[in-house]
Amino acid sequence: MRHVAAYRGAVPHLDALLAFALASLVLVAIPGPSVLFVVGRSLALGHRGGVLSVLGNELGALTLVVAVALGVGTVVATSVAIFTVVKLVGAAYLVWLGVQAIRHRRDGAVTVDAAPVREPWWRVVRQGYVVGVSNPKTIVFFVAVLPQFTDFHAGRVPAQMIVLGLVFTVIAFVCDSVWALAAGAARSWFASSPRRLGAVRAAGGGMMIGLGGVLAVASHRAP
Repeated sequence: MRHVAAYRGAVPHLDALLAFALASLVLVAIPGPSVLFVVGRSLALGHRGGVLSVLGNELGALTLVVAVALGVGTVVATSVAIFTVVKLVGAAYLVWLGVQAIRHRRDGAVTVDAAPVREPWWRVVRQGYVVGVSNPKTIVFFVAVLPQFTDFHAGRVPAQMIVLGLVFTVIAFVCDSVWALAAGAARSWFASSPRRLGAVRAAGGGMMIGLGGVLAVASHRAP
């Protein structure tokens, strides 16, 4: 019975879980920086690269969930200096990815059926992970929202927050993957023309550079 009670304490109440899932779905469904990143990656790498980028991005978000649950996220969210450092590192990395996409926009565009730029799957996942884990606004969001759906009287608060974070990342993975597949499909149409394909890759790179600029000036508050 003790094990059952402990397990129940680690999982938020069903009504709180459903409310959080609904709030997460509404938030994720609204196109934002994450969608912009995924679309840019799909235009540059194809739907495979887009979905792998989503996977890496959500693994990064899971890392932030654990950090918030253990209290590390609170430090980042309350320290302007740390927040700024993390923000600028993440923004710079996005700009670098965008520049690389523009530089290699003509790679593979030697035939009518130009294939997407192929990178090892682990590298694409790693790049998505870096973007996800270096997004300080995600930390601020988790710090601001997760406690509102947590029952402090039930105990095991960190475990409850991790469960909520898992729910959020699963929903985000499904929704963002739909964007990745849609952008990848549109990219396939552009592949009929090497010139248009190069333009679409450059557009994807430009979107990531723009996203990096937006994150660089992001304010110190929850989204």
